[in-house]
Amino acid sequence: MLQIKNLSITHKKDLRPLLDHFTFSLNSGDKAVIISEEGNGKSTLLKLIYDSRLVDSYVEYTGEILTQGTLMGYLPQEFPPEYKEQTIYTYCTSIPAFSDRNPGELAAIAARLRLPKDIFYSDQLCGTLSGGEKVKLQIAGLQMCQPDIYLLDEPSSNLDMAAIRELKEHLSLLKKQGKTILIAEHRLYYLMDVADRIVYLEQGTIAGVYTPAQLRRLSRDERSAMGLRAIDLWEEQPEGVSSRPAAPLLEIRDLSLRYKKRTILEHIRLSASPGEVIAVVGQNGAGKTTFARTVCGLHKDGSGNFLWNGVPKSQKQRQKLSYMVMQDVNYELFAESVEAECSFGIKKPDRELVGRTIDGLGLTGILKRHPNTLSGGQKQRVAVAVSMICKKDLLVFDEPTSGLDFDSMTQVAALIKKLSDAGKVIFIVTHDYEFVCRTCSRVLHFDEGKMMEDLTMEPGNLVRWKELFHVSEEFSQTGYAEKGFSCD
Repeated sequence: MLQIKNLSITHKKDLRPLLDHFTFSLNSGDKAVIISEEGNGKSTLLKLIYDSRLVDSYVEYTGEILTQGTLMGYLPQEFPPEYKEQTIYTYCTSIPAFSDRNPGELAAIAARLRLPKDIFYSDQLCGTLSGGEKVKLQIAGLQMCQPDIYLLDEPSSNLDMAAIRELKEHLSLLKKQGKTILIAEHRLYYLMDVADRIVYLEQGTIAGVYTPAQLRRLSRDERSAMGLRAIDLWEEQPEGVSSRPAAPLLEIRDLSLRYKKRTILEHIRLSASPGEVIAVVGQNGAGKTTFARTVCGLHKDGSGNFLWNGVPKSQKQRQKLSYMVMQDVNYELFAESVEAECSFGIKKPDRELVGRTIDGLGLTGILKRHPNTLSGGQKQRVAVAVSMICKKDLLVFDEPTSGLDFDSMTQVAALIKKLSDAGKVIFIVTHDYEFVCRTCSRVLHFDEGKMMEDLTMEPGNLVRWKELFHVSEEFSQTGYAEKGFSCD
């Protein structure tokens, strides 16, 4: 069904090899996962298989890719930017099979993905959807097309834990239907019951092929040495216990937020002390990003009071006080190189701090590259680096581990620890339980327009923490723990 013979891929600009004589086959009904360190060509490989025009501008390649006329369905790592200012309905009309589906079939697809039954006719702008909602919309498009091969590029990166469970259920259904699937991922725990084989790439070549059972038999240290994320979230435990907080530095009083006249959150009250690292969790669309943007003074449609060290702070004052690493970091990368980006717009940057941060996040080898040539995970690390170099006191990270492998995730966690030790107030919007265990001492849970829970990391709260992230022993025992649209 899919054969790749002696495929070599090289970056045009710096002649950096991504794949070297890569040979691989995918037969009908296979479910394969490709894993590697970030920036090693997984996304480029999927793009090349789907449509070589997606990579012609930045790589050269030799070898053969034989698809034998099969219909490909492709889910990109990032939502196509040209559709962000278009309505959902306009986006759906670009899907070749949309017009062939009757309303009943479309409603059934929406129901399987737990989307509103009339979502495909909505005049809501695609850019206003949460990251998880965008992924679900694209998966719905694949369902309309019914491709022979599903090519999925990090489909879980912007999904909450409940949505990842739904994604697993969806993939399990495709597996029962005998569909053929190729996934590039860093998160493995939800795929351990789906994949038939896991292909491990190292320095552009296949360093190992594992069944899920073989991967489970590797020790945790062996998997960590390979740069692999957790395969069983039940094993992950929070590393820090909340200490008695100092006097609050940030106070939020009776905060209510709106978006296009619709109330998103209401009557939020909380305080945060120096050094606190606070996770913000909730389902996709619960208002987490809107809350984060408001804290930083980037969203103004709302009411309530913000006090910093007892002094009220306006929207503009909060902007000067804070820095936010956005979910889509492409909006905040402007310089011509990674090196320039790390101090872009910062007056009198601390060069020693710049050097330590670059080294700590493993950016030394990509300093001369343009940010647009980086993988999603590498872009995340660059944006996180700026958050430390800018020396702001209030920091907000929106899904900072999207696209990060194990090594990069631990590097970012170490940076968060340093920021905490320096007395910064830190909010992290995340669905990544493995990362939360390494960084956070407190969790805010948003749902139904309210802050439902504010839980510190104490032994009595551990069970509830796991419940919030849908981490269950039951699933552990069963192995759970760019361009255009995606159909030809």
